[in-house]
Amino acid sequence: MRNLKLFIGVLFLGGILIFLTSADHIDAPDVSSTSADLGDFYAFQSPGNTDNMVFVTTLQGLMSPGMTSSASFDENVLTEINIDNNGDYVEDLVIQLIPKDGKMYAFGPYQPSMTGKQSMINENAPKMDVDITSYGDNAIMSSQGNMRLFAGPRDDPFFFDIAQFNEILAGNATGFNNPGTDTFAGTNVLSIIVEVPKSSLGATDMINTWVVTKSKS
Repeated sequence: MRNLKLFIGVLFLGGILIFLTSADHIDAPDVSSTSADLGDFYAFQSPGNTDNMVFVTTLQGLMSPGMTSSASFDENVLTEINIDNNGDYVEDLVIQLIPKDGKMYAFGPYQPSMTGKQSMINENAPKMDVDITSYGDNAIMSSQGNMRLFAGPRDDPFFFDIAQFNEILAGNATGFNNPGTDTFAGTNVLSIIVEVPKSSLGATDMINTWVVTKSKS
């Protein structure tokens, strides 16, 4: 059992059948290490299997190709996807993701023994692992039953035109251009993708979901 303590948490809420996205790129106030800094969190119905949900988390945003080639997941950082399936905004289930020796391990979804700022990994919970894909290599995807898992560097999917946004704030423009300019073009993130059956998330048509990173105490 590993005892882990809250490092930094960013909250995202959304419905199980609704595509969800939000972003935080290297500006979370309590981050003391970029290895735990959250970028984007996405939750959506699997386009290839309507009985499944896909959760995507990105970390260490805005890396140049040179930085990406040497970037790695921190073995002291747990990424935890929290799932509330009864509407009280407390996690009823968790998917816990932690790297070790070149692999990413996924535990869950399962009911945690504690909620909030502290977590413990139940190593007897449902689990799977995948080799972490190296920068520039083809994606390595692991499958186990109806679950799938990926971990490795990818192009930053977040699109935002910062220059035009500043023009709007300054009163020099009334909206964004179409097409806009992708400020983050050419930058990368470390990504974790996990796909699970909807049936493993509880008997409900709606969930709230958010992601946090936690470090070992």
